Amino acid sequence: MDDITERIIGAAIEVHRELGQGLLESIYEEALCHEFNLQGIKYQRQVPVGITYKGKVIKGQRLDLLVADEVVVELKAQENPPGVVISQTISYLKATSLKRGLIINFSRNRLVDGVKRVSV
Repeated sequence: MDDITERIIGAAIEVHRELGQGLLESIYEEALCHEFNLQGIKYQRQVPVGITYKGKVIKGQRLDLLVADEVVVELKAQENPPGVVISQTISYLKATSLKRGLIINFSRNRLVDGVKRVSV
């Protein structure tokens, strides 16, 4: 495990500890961004990502968070998120030429049970 993903997970655990489960994804995103600010973690929010199809860039996707220009973070607040979330995160990684992603699902009793590492 690396330092930046550990810091991201630690910040998410702090948000989950304070807010618990049952809120909207947008609330967790706002709170996590605030926690990143408090901890001095560099991030970008709702980053547009284009997919190239036969030489044409198709727009319309957005990363929830891009942390330290290295890690794609996809946030969820669903008890059973669809399986396509992993495929979606892999697509984001390929589109950005990044190697590491985290899916963080705030609907779990223990947040660590809702963290999935994704790499390509």
